[in-house]
Amino acid sequence: MDLLDQVRAFVATAQTGSFTSAADQLGVSNRLTSKYVAELEARLGVRLLQRTTRKVGLTPAGEDLLARAPALLDEFDTVLNEVSESSKGLSGTLRVSAPITFGEIYVVGVLARFAAQHPAISIDLRLNDRYLDLAAEGLDLTFRLGHFDQASLKVRRLGEFRSVLVASPDYLARHGAPSTPTELSNHACIVDTNRRNPRRWVLRKDGSEIVANVTGRFQVNSASAAVELATNGLGIAYVPNFALREAVKEGDLVTLLEKYQSESSPIGAVYLEGRTLPRKCRVALKIETRRFRRRVLPLIARFGCHGAFASRVPLRDVIDRG
Repeated sequence: MDLLDQVRAFVATAQTGSFTSAADQLGVSNRLTSKYVAELEARLGVRLLQRTTRKVGLTPAGEDLLARAPALLDEFDTVLNEVSESSKGLSGTLRVSAPITFGEIYVVGVLARFAAQHPAISIDLRLNDRYLDLAAEGLDLTFRLGHFDQASLKVRRLGEFRSVLVASPDYLARHGAPSTPTELSNHACIVDTNRRNPRRWVLRKDGSEIVANVTGRFQVNSASAAVELATNGLGIAYVPNFALREAVKEGDLVTLLEKYQSESSPIGAVYLEGRTLPRKCRVALKIETRRFRRRVLPLIARFGCHGAFASRVPLRDVIDRG
């Protein structure tokens, strides 16, 4: 009997709590699932499950095996899929998550082109400003903004983005432009609650940090919404430069306090520690690399943040090592 079938039956039973649910998940009979688990126990010489009339529980040996078996099965499936993909082309489902604004502006386009190049790939994109649990959500890859240090995650650093202070010409005509960060406290500011400290805007000059504690009528959880409100003359926004799109170039918004250095934060592609990055993810990331160089670098340079990406290890080298 195939050891992998036995281990899959055990994992499914342990995770669902019953042979019936495990059989449904595996697409086999209840009797065969129970048989596989019994054969695995006989092979190992230990009891893995405690069986009662109502449910199935784990023995200490079963807990030890369950802690390691799912990752081993995932790794085995990845190896088989990559061998298959290398000869037949990419297939299956690529499950990706990204922050809403960043995902709408950049990731959607990247995945659309990726899907066009690989017709057998299906895309499951989940846009959410909340950090999703990759294991619980079954995600292959997620793009994240800002600092993150979860030990269970591996990160491919894509570069940095900077926050930019902007306001509309109409707002500035009515209220004037701040000449120092401390004057921001006297202005109507649009607060983006996705920021780590939404009402604490930090800028730097000559190595010194200057903090502006801001207030305003509008509090939103979207950088795009903050840009829209600022464009309508309702206040000053402090937003990621990628969210501005063409608003500054077209004159809808004006950048402020350009002599001060704004906050920067990393952009990373994240996947689970202990897993080989699937080939379909590596290919998608290579497409993302080209798009960053073509679209994001010019945008960053436009706001005086030269070298934010160029100082990094070349992305092609980083991704290929994944």
